[in-house]
Amino acid sequence: MPHSLVTGGAGFIGSHLVEALLARGDTVAVIDDLSTGSATNLDSARAKPRFTFEHASVADETVLRAAVARADEVYHLAAAVGVQLIAADPIHTIETNIRPTSLLLQLMQEQLAAGREQKLFLASTSEVYGKNPKPRWTEVDDLVLGPTSRPRWAYGASKAIDEFLALAYARQFGLRVVVGRFFNVVGPRQTGRYGMVLPRFVEAALAGRPLVVHDDGQQTRCFAHVADVVAAVLALVSTLDASGEVFNIGSDQPVSILELAKRVIVAARSSSPIEFQSYAEAYSADFEDVRARVPDLTKLRGTIDYSPQYDLDQMVAAVIADKRKTPSA
Repeated sequence: MPHSLVTGGAGFIGSHLVEALLARGDTVAVIDDLSTGSATNLDSARAKPRFTFEHASVADETVLRAAVARADEVYHLAAAVGVQLIAADPIHTIETNIRPTSLLLQLMQEQLAAGREQKLFLASTSEVYGKNPKPRWTEVDDLVLGPTSRPRWAYGASKAIDEFLALAYARQFGLRVVVGRFFNVVGPRQTGRYGMVLPRFVEAALAGRPLVVHDDGQQTRCFAHVADVVAAVLALVSTLDASGEVFNIGSDQPVSILELAKRVIVAARSSSPIEFQSYAEAYSADFEDVRARVPDLTKLRGTIDYSPQYDLDQMVAAVIADKRKTPSA
């Protein structure tokens, strides 16, 4: 049976991916330092005999080398996450995103040189597009990042470097790589601790606190359920034509953040008010945001059968149900 390695597997998306891999019959190993993930996210996985967990940094070469040597497929999700964390600690963001990816690629190239072909999925982000003004972003669009004096853009720049590295290994050595740019993935187990908007709104609504909307709330985002995203990841890694390519993964149905807040209040049957906060108050005086973030999914749909099963109201309901079950998450 296939042996899959998931870095960052104790995280929100990573833990759902681990469960999907186990469900299809894989032996699954996870490396996670639990800096932003949670061991409880893997409670159901721990009950499976085909699962192992190593509490370690992906930057630990000894640990990573041994894990890569056993893997047939590698899903690299370990990264700095959340706008709040990125704005507060840009050095951690840059180092966490670039160094382990470079090490992982080197180790996988060594395996390839020894005659062992593996597959790699590299989790990237819509943040790489920066503030590109197009209404919908395609995978070949320019990356329009802000100045280096504004740490807001460190995350997108560091993930773009990850993509450049992975695609370079694909071109130069023939490493089987798929890059997926995630757009606002939501669902059970996601925490609002690092600024993720939907769980933050739900936690506030259930506690009767104000839902804090940044700026005027008219900025738009597209939300995709983690189960739909994980299904797309597995399909892409299994598709030969996807190798060496970059894909937007998510939903292409935009909603304003203010409208999202209103939907959460209604769905949670909450009496919480909505309050507005400037980006300067929330993050820093030099923080920049992107007004609209909408992916073009033409390439994804042309490569795999991508038919999301969850609409926005179902996603909101799923997060509410999860937070009611585990309110301290």
